[in-house]
Amino acid sequence: MASPNRNSDSTKSSQTRFVYQEFGDNNPALARGVPDLPASEQDVRIQASRKGRKGKTVTVITGFKAKNETLVELVKKLKSQCGTGGTVKENEIEIQGEHTQKLLQILTQLGYKAKISGG
Repeated sequence: MASPNRNSDSTKSSQTRFVYQEFGDNNPALARGVPDLPASEQDVRIQASRKGRKGKTVTVITGFKAKNETLVELVKKLKSQCGTGGTVKENEIEIQGEHTQKLLQILTQLGYKAKISGG
């Protein structure tokens, strides 16, 4: 039986305390800091790839050191310039189709140090 002298504040504090918690609570201490370097300090690689895409060609741009929000804005510009779809996956940009030369010109105009890699 519960004692009548127990404070309601102590029961509230015991309800908010965690004994064990897995990684799911978006704790800012667990988040990794991503440097958001300016475009002139980033070396990016452009490569056309078909691997794991059922024969469809995709242009992959890797080597970014920027936040996800910056990459989302950049992929929006690149998609409109190329007239195709694209996405951001794991700090890489994927543009549908083979647009290596066009993306090289666009990225160098935006100030990135871009190179074409692969054969």
